[in-house]
Amino acid sequence: MKFMFAGICLLLSLVVNAQEQSLKIFPVLYQQTAAEYRALCYQAFNMATLRLNEIPKKKFRKQKLAIITDLDETVLDNSYVEAQLIRDGKEYSNATWKNWMDKADATAVPGAVDFFKAAKQKGATIFYISNRDSSALQTTLANLVKLGLPDADLAHIMLQGKSTASKEPRRQAVASQYNVIMLLGDNLIDFMNVFEKGSVDERFAQTDQRKEEWGKKFIVLPNSIYGEWENALYNYERGKLTEAQRDAMRKALLKGY
Repeated sequence: MKFMFAGICLLLSLVVNAQEQSLKIFPVLYQQTAAEYRALCYQAFNMATLRLNEIPKKKFRKQKLAIITDLDETVLDNSYVEAQLIRDGKEYSNATWKNWMDKADATAVPGAVDFFKAAKQKGATIFYISNRDSSALQTTLANLVKLGLPDADLAHIMLQGKSTASKEPRRQAVASQYNVIMLLGDNLIDFMNVFEKGSVDERFAQTDQRKEEWGKKFIVLPNSIYGEWENALYNYERGKLTEAQRDAMRKALLKGY
């Protein structure tokens, strides 16, 4: 009986894992195979370029101007690790993520390298603020250098410390020395701390309040694979819920007719 119960538990875990993986396959395929995804990335960086070109040259000469950008799914395409997990039938873990980062093989999000090179040539300083763990600093630097990104050095890469995952203190540190003219990210917490731990409705409300900033100071890149939007579905308690509970919460948020 004991071995039978263990076997049933193993079977259930395999079924749950398969269900979780099946939820990811279309978002991953979208990022890797949809020309629409590439078009959205180019559109975002084209808009960023337009905003950059609106800034008078004398402002670059007289002020220290900076651009703050997220890394993952904004500058670096990490869909490969998600794809490999699906192919291997494995779940995401800190170990699999570290193994991927250690390779320093992420490719650039379409349009990213050209935009940041142009921004640097104009006179902007680029800061890369990411919630990658600080232990990944050297491999992250190696990846950025490999892609030829400007300001790819230890002074301009600001990863997550042990005290807080919030990016706000790091943004404020940059803002204390520079005039931040633009922020880029795939996740709303890349822009302001008001989006941290917000419910679906709260995130909508905060987004609507700042509708004039999107496409101006705030440039958003597409990411349907992961992000705070997904955490918000589960009220930031994903790890405490069974797959059945998560499935029920997802379906409860669907708006039919």
